[in-house]
Amino acid sequence: MATFVLSYRAPEGYTVGSPQARAAWTDWFEAIGPHIADIGKPVVETSALGNTGAGTKLGGYSIITADDLEAAVGVAKGCPFIDLNGGVEVGALGEVS
Repeated sequence: MATFVLSYRAPEGYTVGSPQARAAWTDWFEAIGPHIADIGKPVVETSALGNTGAGTKLGGYSIITADDLEAAVGVAKGCPFIDLNGGVEVGALGEVS
């Protein structure tokens, strides 16, 4: 299986830790449990350089496993940020040689 990073893009004004947010994330992580290699952490403070996407900020990350990029995107489709005008970037991780 390949390894992928999910980079969460939180919508502006999103507050980490609200009861509704915790419930949505808990439900989603339970649903994708077999794919999680490292559940990751939320981002609590940010800064950015260059173009990082209008209206969003880095919200956190997770490391998952999946057969290929298409399967990893399928796992990411349930990300709670998607319904809040945020998003998730999916990246295949390679080896450093």
